[in-house]
Amino acid sequence: MATGERMTVTITGKGLTVEKVVAVARHGEKVELHPDAIERMKVCRAMVERKIEDREVMYGINTGIGEFSEIILDDEQIKRFQKYLIYNHAAGIGEPAPIEHVRAAMLGRVNVLANGHSGNRPVMAETYVAMLNAGVTPMVCEKGSVGACGDLAPLSQMALVMMGEGEAFYDGKRMSGKDAMASAGIETVTFMARDGLSMINGSNLLTGINALTIHDTEKWLKQAEIAAAMTLEALIANLKPYTSRLHELRGFPGAVTSANNINACLRHGDVITGKMKVRVQDAYSMRSTPQVIGAARDALKWAKQQVEIELNGIGDNPVFVPEENLQISGANFQGTPVSLPMDMVGTAITMVSVLSERRLNRLLNPALSVGLPAFLTHDPGFYSGLMLSQYTAGMLIVEQRILSNPSSIQSIPAAADQEDFVSMGMNGALKNRQILDNAYGILGIEFIAAAQALDIRDFKLGNGTEAARKAIREVVDHLDEDRPLYPDHNTMAELVKNCRILDAVEDEIGELTTY
Repeated sequence: MATGERMTVTITGKGLTVEKVVAVARHGEKVELHPDAIERMKVCRAMVERKIEDREVMYGINTGIGEFSEIILDDEQIKRFQKYLIYNHAAGIGEPAPIEHVRAAMLGRVNVLANGHSGNRPVMAETYVAMLNAGVTPMVCEKGSVGACGDLAPLSQMALVMMGEGEAFYDGKRMSGKDAMASAGIETVTFMARDGLSMINGSNLLTGINALTIHDTEKWLKQAEIAAAMTLEALIANLKPYTSRLHELRGFPGAVTSANNINACLRHGDVITGKMKVRVQDAYSMRSTPQVIGAARDALKWAKQQVEIELNGIGDNPVFVPEENLQISGANFQGTPVSLPMDMVGTAITMVSVLSERRLNRLLNPALSVGLPAFLTHDPGFYSGLMLSQYTAGMLIVEQRILSNPSSIQSIPAAADQEDFVSMGMNGALKNRQILDNAYGILGIEFIAAAQALDIRDFKLGNGTEAARKAIREVVDHLDEDRPLYPDHNTMAELVKNCRILDAVEDEIGELTTY
């Protein structure tokens, strides 16, 4: 999407992508419900109301929930039950989730409802659309979901605002849900049978967070390849291991992509054109980058497929099938199909970060740096140069390793053992954000060192690596003499996060390949 160009994301129940989630959640694109989606919801709701009149037993409509699912509610209780369901499930804890995370969850929930298998009244989806477009974002505690039966606690906090309760962010302020809805001119909703459960019985928050993480990781992996290219050039690497044909022979598509991206960055430089004398064979950290980043790319591609299936699937309980006059109680809310691949994404980010630190080590260690001064300082011994930068990177990596313990195997039973296996996918979604935040800093430190080394070298750089070096020099000066490094570290982490190096490189050599 070109800069300044606006789009409207039409919700149909299908076709919701990671990119569309980013557009709405992060960039405020408008949302509309397709008329066919509204009609599907009406048809499904009519079936549900017939079944209620016929007193057919349906979970969470005329029964209690969880351990109380065998308790049948009377007519008066059915009317009041949905409100109290939201009240008692709004049981999270902690700081407010970022607004973009909550908006992603709202969009995902609307898309689930648009399929017409959730039994809700259309007004439920329409109200979320109005809130998204007006910028009313429920205040949701980050912690409390176990990632099965849906993200019950956070989604209940979201639903409170529809009722004119809870808290919300609007116009840059935190206020009561009632005031936010009134200020935005949006009518609140009185929940009827099924409405409450239809808003909370899915893993929409963890899926929305993961969609944003996938998008950001795609950008980060490209920058990992740019950093690798800079370091390889600074270390006068043998670039035969980056020959595309080598990776095509093995067959992993991610490795082919990674090798091609790195070659693109190095094009027209003296090292890749063979003007420099190189070793017969380099260390693994210098010649295995396509295999390592490529494996991360392949894992990320699978995770993206799983997340997009979930964004467009029927994550609900029960599920209603109007054309067959059928309601099926099951466990489509279970977050494991997303939790498992996202565990792999967190591990992949950590793995690529470890490789980055190993390349950093070769830049700083005079025994390995092919003639570069120790720790890239101009007066070794009096100055320490970037010695302590490696300490910082090492600390961040150890934290990543701790966080890379998979969440999808950490189930703790709940609800009197009725809910005795849960995905803990919210833990995974939250820790992946921390892993990625550390990864910005680790890669930023490699960028600092690589730029310092390339400043010292006296040969022609690749077009892409030179563009990256210039982008770094716009915000971090060459280290002529020792200075406090924490401003440089933080500035570079932000530069990586905001993709300014990636933008500069792609402006120079064209877009790097994602998959």
